[in-house]
Amino acid sequence: MRTHLQAMAFGIAAAVSLLSSHLLAHDTWVQTNTNLIRSGDAVHIDLMLGNHGNEHRDFKLASKVSLEGCTLRVIAPGGKRFDVKDRLTDTGYTPKEGFWTSRFVTSEPGLYVVEHTVDKLVNHGTPARSLKSAKALFLASKSLDKVPQDNPGFDRVFGHALEIVPVTNPVAPMGPGQKLTVKLLLKGQPLANSQVSFIPRSESLIEAFDDRFERKTDAKGMASFTPKSGDYYLVVAHLKTDESGDGYEATSYSATLTVFVPEICPCCGE
Repeated sequence: MRTHLQAMAFGIAAAVSLLSSHLLAHDTWVQTNTNLIRSGDAVHIDLMLGNHGNEHRDFKLASKVSLEGCTLRVIAPGGKRFDVKDRLTDTGYTPKEGFWTSRFVTSEPGLYVVEHTVDKLVNHGTPARSLKSAKALFLASKSLDKVPQDNPGFDRVFGHALEIVPVTNPVAPMGPGQKLTVKLLLKGQPLANSQVSFIPRSESLIEAFDDRFERKTDAKGMASFTPKSGDYYLVVAHLKTDESGDGYEATSYSATLTVFVPEICPCCGE
């Protein structure tokens, strides 16, 4: 009996391991060239594809994302949505080289959100549904010398399958020593005990769990991190499940949030 149970346990563990290996996939993220501009100025929005789902825990590019099944929008402070997918230009010479980029001109002061999703079927040995979301935020201010500290809209929930929602403003005030708190939602509900990575562009995370840059969400789905220096930070979360449907046997979720941390906080000058 014990041998039979051991065999069953081994089989279950192997199945989970196999599922995880087949669901490894590249993450997408969006980033802007700056997080603060004068109202009426332009930002450049980049749509990137990296290795984070493959446990390559860094900012390295893996390839160029296919636009099939993708959305890319900018949400203005007043709530108006701008579809910028059709404005994207290709920075690469070949289909797998470079990344996509677009120029966006602001029309009003306030906080803007760049929102990206992917919903497509993939097959890396097991047909799976891949659901991805990504966000980046930037602020358009009437003056760069007097940046407002009250910038509502950073905590908007868009209803992504897996979504990272800032609980503290990731744009202003923001700088070294400013705590960044996020909430992880799965289908609109807090996801507890899930790993969230805060990856600085200037470093690579060690294998397994890197307690310098990674946290586990609490019962409310919250995780916090305090950057020690200015950098781009990529906040990343994953979930792999055996949810199946028409044409797929498993489901892979990922969510990213790109945060630009300036060396000097634009609001307080520290």
